[in-house]
Amino acid sequence: MEHTKLAIIGSGPAGYTAALYAARADLQPTLFAGQRSGGQLMLTTDVENFPGFPEGVAGPDLMIAMRKQSERFGTTIFDTDITTVDFSARPFKLQSSDIAAMTADAVILSLGAQSIMLGVPGELEFIGRGVSTCAVCDAAFYRGKNTYVIGGGDSAMEDTLALTKFADSVTVVHRRDAFKASKIMQERVLKNEKVKVFWNTQLKEIRGEEMVKEVVLEVDGKQKTFPADGVFIAIGHKPTSQLVSHAIELDDHGYIVTRQSATKHGVAAASAAVTDAGLVAFPSMTSVEGIFAAGDCVDIRYKQAITAAGQGCAAALDAERWLESQ
Repeated sequence: MEHTKLAIIGSGPAGYTAALYAARADLQPTLFAGQRSGGQLMLTTDVENFPGFPEGVAGPDLMIAMRKQSERFGTTIFDTDITTVDFSARPFKLQSSDIAAMTADAVILSLGAQSIMLGVPGELEFIGRGVSTCAVCDAAFYRGKNTYVIGGGDSAMEDTLALTKFADSVTVVHRRDAFKASKIMQERVLKNEKVKVFWNTQLKEIRGEEMVKEVVLEVDGKQKTFPADGVFIAIGHKPTSQLVSHAIELDDHGYIVTRQSATKHGVAAASAAVTDAGLVAFPSMTSVEGIFAAGDCVDIRYKQAITAAGQGCAAALDAERWLESQ
């Protein structure tokens, strides 16, 4: 059975950054990128808010560059999915469907998250071409445009407010007669002159050619077509943590709980060790010693490429120091 000091499961900004730092620390990490490597940025056209790219960079190009940088320093990458893990004893065991099983002294989980989609026609076809799941990321591309936000929770309210800074109009489409977002967020949205709300309405289809041109909405039981330049799906995200749900502590929404976040969740990882300086030891460690986590599978708030990369860096540094302590 093959063995590695450090295994990283998942790619994207968190995984590749963790691999870069671990490789430069001479840990010779093995990264399992998955058959669909690169994470959510592989579905993003232009990224303009990642430092170091004043003219912006295509999402796939950014991921390819991160991958090459991690490989340059000695990361071994397999484009395969880990199917089962055993964290009950060390060394930890990882099993893939198409390569030999592997053991590892430590593991970093960068499993990412997925935007919850509606499954309507045109939704996936126009991702990156008028359909987005992140207004904070993409709002600036819709200056002077006619946009729609689908949802009624805090995520939808945040997307709506982000779009009002750029778009000419923002129409919120909600299937119920009241938002479920916090009161203060509702008030900010409803008071904004650029915002219009379609209550008891559902998105049925997104149409276009090269880019989104119109949406089909079901209003009062009747389908109507409206011109649109952008559609923002804002009904939430779900962490892709099913692989480890039996092995480590998760919160009620499926996010991986680390020592950094444990005090917010009040679960097992809250008993984290404290350093002499009064700081949490190895903040990115999960409820299992030697297992670390970073990126959107942990992040319940920001969900940005740069924060994921930062968490990947932290997880690699924690893993390096923990391995040294062993």
